[in-house]
Amino acid sequence: MHPRTPDRNDFTARERRLIDALRTPRQVQRFLRRFPYNWEKTLRTFRGVVSVGRASCLEAVLFSATVLEQHGYPPLALDLASEDVLDHVLFIYQQGGRWGTVARSRDEGLHGRRPVFPTVRALVASYMDPYVDATGRLVGYAVVPLDELVASDWRLASTNVWSVERALFAREHRTIRMGEPRYHRARRRYAAFREAHPEPTARQWRQHTGIRPRPGCEPSGKWA
Repeated sequence: MHPRTPDRNDFTARERRLIDALRTPRQVQRFLRRFPYNWEKTLRTFRGVVSVGRASCLEAVLFSATVLEQHGYPPLALDLASEDVLDHVLFIYQQGGRWGTVARSRDEGLHGRRPVFPTVRALVASYMDPYVDATGRLVGYAVVPLDELVASDWRLASTNVWSVERALFAREHRTIRMGEPRYHRARRRYAAFREAHPEPTARQWRQHTGIRPRPGCEPSGKWA
């Protein structure tokens, strides 16, 4: 583990119970799918998320990284950069030589992926179509070790850690391009979907994105 990794005794009894219960990426993803989305303008640490009981996309990454680090997974973040400057951030991990993610999102198509992708680029490409809406379009990605990103205590601090967001935004990203024909097909499909469903339900979002039904998410827009 990294020198900054907390000792088990640094966690509260409540935090330790959560860590003990959530031992795999799949378990953390299921937990987050049932977790209320945080609509406040905050960037809480793992400790803050446990305290308030809700999380935005980046807060869910800090939660996942802290929990899964205790079970041997490196604390890595995957930042997806969009043309409209509305990034989405996920916890990324490798299992059996394949890449997967854990994430919390307001959009049914932007949650985590199972570890079935041979490369990070292939994993990122799986988010291309679900990311397209009125303004969104993936243009880049970066895999970032959180402890190399900032000196802030993103695990246990009681304050917001906006430095994490600023550093992710400033990080150099690899370019990924969605071809124009594919992009315009996705845009037309999204526009037709929203015209038919001005207030789409979770089931309708799943049908639109092609994501298999899972419990606990009621999305209402694209951004994480």
